[in-house]
Amino acid sequence: MDRCNRYENAQLSSWNQSQDICTLDNYNSQKIESCPNNEFVFYNEEITISNDFGIYCDDEWKLSLVGTINNLGQFFGIPLGGLVADRYGRSFSIALGGTLGAILGIVRSFSPSYVWFLIFEFLDNMTSSTLYSTCFVIGIELVGPKRRVLACSVITIFYAVGEVALAMFAKTFLNWRSLLQIAYGPSFILVAYFWILPESVRWLLSVGKEERAKNILRKAATVNKRKLSESVLDKLVIANQEKLQQSEESKFPIREAFKNFKWRIANCSLCWIVHVLVYYGLSLNVVLLDGDKYNNFAFIALVEIPGFFLPLLIMDRFGRRYSLCGLMLLSGICCIGTIFVAGDENVWQLVLFLIGKLTITASFQVLYFFASEIFPTNLRNSLLSFCSMMGRFGSMLAPQTPLLAKYYSNAPAILFACAAIFSGLLTLFFPETTNLVLPTTLKEADAIGVKKKPSQGKELNLSA
Repeated sequence: MDRCNRYENAQLSSWNQSQDICTLDNYNSQKIESCPNNEFVFYNEEITISNDFGIYCDDEWKLSLVGTINNLGQFFGIPLGGLVADRYGRSFSIALGGTLGAILGIVRSFSPSYVWFLIFEFLDNMTSSTLYSTCFVIGIELVGPKRRVLACSVITIFYAVGEVALAMFAKTFLNWRSLLQIAYGPSFILVAYFWILPESVRWLLSVGKEERAKNILRKAATVNKRKLSESVLDKLVIANQEKLQQSEESKFPIREAFKNFKWRIANCSLCWIVHVLVYYGLSLNVVLLDGDKYNNFAFIALVEIPGFFLPLLIMDRFGRRYSLCGLMLLSGICCIGTIFVAGDENVWQLVLFLIGKLTITASFQVLYFFASEIFPTNLRNSLLSFCSMMGRFGSMLAPQTPLLAKYYSNAPAILFACAAIFSGLLTLFFPETTNLVLPTTLKEADAIGVKKKPSQGKELNLSA
């Protein structure tokens, strides 16, 4: 069966139009021609950008280009959003990015052409792509070391809930314009975040806004029905002021960070590229499996929920490094396994896909913790966003991996497996951060995982 070509009709002039069948004699099997004028028959009433804008056959690369443009927007938007979050606050960044993304998403649903669709695809992702990482950072900064994993696991499961909802909406609403409007409409709620979302206390302290930080802590104590004396708040402010005065760095020492942490940032960036490649690659390639493509996408999204909670069981027990390495190796092994069960073993192939997605999701969760814990507060969002920006190279490649399957069906699985295993071994070079207080300054971040001898009685106590 061929979706785009047919045999040449050899006897068109002599064919009786009243006949309701075609015979083999009507066609020349030695000559193949493309279907003229894109006159195709579709198996359902689904309206996608493919049949809406006439993108078929030789132009199918334009569909993959949408994914590349999406990630190109993230490439520029994520570091920009990180700078905004570190300069103007986490809550401001979330509210601004969510509002702009909602507006541009709705506008994109009215795109008159393929080119305009690409333009708004780029702008949408440039403005809103930082939402996930900023929400993760504010979740980490609002709680203590013992509650970090739980708090962020609860926050991030709703990413998977959103993916499942998207699959079900796409299955119900077959017009891509209606789907965009339904998906982006609720995002306008984020306008209220300008007023209702509390700012990160750690960020406020790192930029010297102690009074605003004290007000948020007072409100938190009232809501949680806890007693918080003014003397405790005063001690917090004094300790913070001393820490900032002792630190010789500026409020935004981005240049010093790249000088001091160049290998840490490089390893984190490579790890992010691999995670994004495997994570999105598995999601995109699962629709190539047999069965309903919407249900397959929903299954691979649902399996992310236990993936988000798996770090709760292993991170504190085995540490960040070994958890990250083990999960990446297991994901790579699952990708290799899909090669040996290809063919009639569709169920086992789907099972391995799901296990691979579960483990790379859990690994991604651990990576977010790592990237948040090895960098100082005043640069945490910027450096995490930089690593995430580098990861866009992986997500730009991910939409192209289904095209590899046209040349060799197992090529995507081999690519994912090799990348996951190689990067997984390199994660063992990260410093361990389990149960350490989040570093506030470059000096504290630099001391993580390094055993230094006390010099003249001045020893940096990270566990204080």
